[in-house]
Amino acid sequence: MITRLRAAALGAVAIALVGNAATASDLKPEEQIQTRQAGYKFMSWNMGKITAHLEGDYNQAQVEAAANAIAGIANSGMGALYGPGTDEDIGDVKTRVKPELFTNQQEVGEVAMAFIEAANNMAETAALGDKAEVKTAFGELGESCKACHKKFRKD
Repeated sequence: MITRLRAAALGAVAIALVGNAATASDLKPEEQIQTRQAGYKFMSWNMGKITAHLEGDYNQAQVEAAANAIAGIANSGMGALYGPGTDEDIGDVKTRVKPELFTNQQEVGEVAMAFIEAANNMAETAALGDKAEVKTAFGELGESCKACHKKFRKD
């Protein structure tokens, strides 16, 4: 429970640092695209840190910190950054989102919830420190990422 609260707090801080807008709806469509891409890049960077620790010297504290950052962003409400007008490139701001993301809300919700659950599980597992269990949870997290990419991201 404490890990989830800490993860949610980290996510709120990360989103607050990305921009000065009070809500995603206050952002222009191109700013929404840039903000969500920043969130995904930050998650990717943290996933790379976890990979490095699983493949090399395992540092439980570093893995836990990275997992908490991922869970924080997963729980931050990034879905709000897929507002009207963010389904296509805007000038030099490019997006790889497929149109299906905007038309198949039930499936988007299912994929998003699976990702949030996997991110929360990863954070909780990382807090326990067992490398083998972390590796399993990390694999499940990666699969949830791939499921979204496969359905809703252009190559």
